[in-house]
Amino acid sequence: MSKHAPEPISIFDPQIMRPALLDSFKKLDPRTLWRNPVMFCVEIASVITMVTFVMSLTGTNKEPAWFTGTVSLWLWLTVIFSTFAEALAEGRGKARAASLRKTRTDVTAKRLKKPEFGAPFETVPATELRKDDYILVEAGELIAGDGDVAAGAALVNEAAVTGESAPVVRESGGDRSAVTGGTTVIANAIIVRITANPGETFLDRMISLIEGAKRRKTPNEIALEVLLIALTVVFLLVCANISPLSAYSVKAAGHGTPVSLTVLVALFVCLAPTTIAALLPAIGIAGMDRLFQKNVIALSGRAIEAAGDVNVLLLDKTGTITLGNREAVEFVPVGGHTDEELAQSALMASLTDETPEGRSVVVLAKQKYGLKSDALNADAETIAFSADTRLSGLDTGGRRYRKGAADSTVSFVKNLGAKSIPSDLEGVVDRIARAGATPLVVSCDADILGVINLKDIIKGGIQERFQQLRSMGIKTVMITGDNPLTAAAIAAEAQVDDFLAQAKPEDKLRLIKENQEAGFMVAMTGDGTNDAPALAQADVAVAMNTGTQPAREAANIIDLDSNPTKLLDIVEVGKQILMTRGNLTTFSISNDVAKYFAIIPAMLLSIYPQLNVLNVMHLATPLSAILSAVIFNAVIIPCLVPLALKGTRFRPMPAERLLIHNLLIYGVGGMIAPFIGIKVIDMAVALFV
Repeated sequence: MSKHAPEPISIFDPQIMRPALLDSFKKLDPRTLWRNPVMFCVEIASVITMVTFVMSLTGTNKEPAWFTGTVSLWLWLTVIFSTFAEALAEGRGKARAASLRKTRTDVTAKRLKKPEFGAPFETVPATELRKDDYILVEAGELIAGDGDVAAGAALVNEAAVTGESAPVVRESGGDRSAVTGGTTVIANAIIVRITANPGETFLDRMISLIEGAKRRKTPNEIALEVLLIALTVVFLLVCANISPLSAYSVKAAGHGTPVSLTVLVALFVCLAPTTIAALLPAIGIAGMDRLFQKNVIALSGRAIEAAGDVNVLLLDKTGTITLGNREAVEFVPVGGHTDEELAQSALMASLTDETPEGRSVVVLAKQKYGLKSDALNADAETIAFSADTRLSGLDTGGRRYRKGAADSTVSFVKNLGAKSIPSDLEGVVDRIARAGATPLVVSCDADILGVINLKDIIKGGIQERFQQLRSMGIKTVMITGDNPLTAAAIAAEAQVDDFLAQAKPEDKLRLIKENQEAGFMVAMTGDGTNDAPALAQADVAVAMNTGTQPAREAANIIDLDSNPTKLLDIVEVGKQILMTRGNLTTFSISNDVAKYFAIIPAMLLSIYPQLNVLNVMHLATPLSAILSAVIFNAVIIPCLVPLALKGTRFRPMPAERLLIHNLLIYGVGGMIAPFIGIKVIDMAVALFV
């Protein structure tokens, strides 16, 4: 977990336990509980046993009042344990939401008449800001709402939202222009275009999602719930048929007593999949909380669930596989030009380029060759880099300076009338690319002067993480705008499974669609506007908090730390959730086996004494056997709450081995635990009966 991520909140924190206990009783309202059909049936069963208890007290029911009353009490506790588990999971989300609400204060904003520095402004409450308003934010002031930096650059403290104490740069243009309401400008000033109306801000969405107020059931939850309902209906029909069959058997055998209503209700509750039904809501809520502990906000439970099924990961090279800021380390002239000529043109082409790479070119030219940049003419025009042209540069003084991909630069100079291309250009480009660096070809007008060597640095430990994904059956694909030679060198060093070079927005979109049509679940990270179409198409789309507004709107998961490698953590949490559901479902169904041996012999022993051979646990009496099964059925729920909230430990291994491993632990364990638990409880009950 990131050292700046939110601290884990203990489930035993009194500030969470007390409200959760109160909420657990509120959730007993049938109008709320009906959303969990299995537990709703248990609540009805609890009401029925309350009636039989009253009948026992008045003498209209032959069963002992202590038995019917105790069964009723433990059935109610079964329901309360279920609602408590859900309330506990929600409580951690509410505690986190409360901490986020502290960042909201009565902020005022300087709303500009025109979106430019020096323009007149009016001071208005933040609640009056509307989408497309422009505000001026100066050093020491809070940013009053979500937006994009329209002008200027500033250091911003985002600790209130991300927990990250180190300030970050936010500037106009590029992929680091988005700012979040509630964060603080600590140096310089910026003009922000508001992109969200009050109540629709990123912070508002975070609070709502963390609280779970708008959490919808995922397809996996719905499918599992359908299975649980089907099992419940089957057991309900079985129990309903036992009563007339037992009455008929009593007449045929001439001895014994028919199965009572209390025993039938106890049988139904013990055989119904109450354990997983009680914990299912908590598992999903806790999954979102575990992601938040990693400073990741999932905008839907469906996104986390899909992450657990991902088998293709698309990862941007820059910032994910490499450190992100490539540096110019060498100028290599071609065509007979000198180092100084190349450095001067590279300096001019990068003079207005505010990217880290562009700045590194300027620094190298000034430090190595002592060059100075002249004042720009009034007619100077910046040529911004785009995914289509793959060029950037500057037009000034009647000259056109460009730097970019080799093929794009060659096409550019040919369009300007270049008669020939330096013969040694291809060799230089190939040499730099084969070394895993990025070659940027520099031109001035129709003349190519040489190549800038931009060096990429692979992140430490990234190969081990990719190996871990490979062991899980997940294919990794590196996406880069580099030429194929550079891409191949970096892909080999990083040990990814595949790569897509010279990727344009439409190429990313096509790759995702091809994998989806082949039946794969695809995840992708992105932070730029040109990533938005692909993010919208991906099954799991992770946007960086520092990214552009279109990228954040297209994503279903947002990383507050803006660390693209978080995608690997998201996949792990998604798999944890799916495994936790599967493991607890296996445990819930398998532990019914022991209950058969406890209840079935006890309820029919008076009619068929031969069934005593099934009393393998040697339970004391029929009533103590039934009561012990009911108590175990209730007690196992709170015992498993920590597992539901924390999640099953993830083990990177193939699906087949993982299935066998979990079946042995939760399947076999689910059958053994009830035998031990029911026997211990029966011994305790026998002391008081």
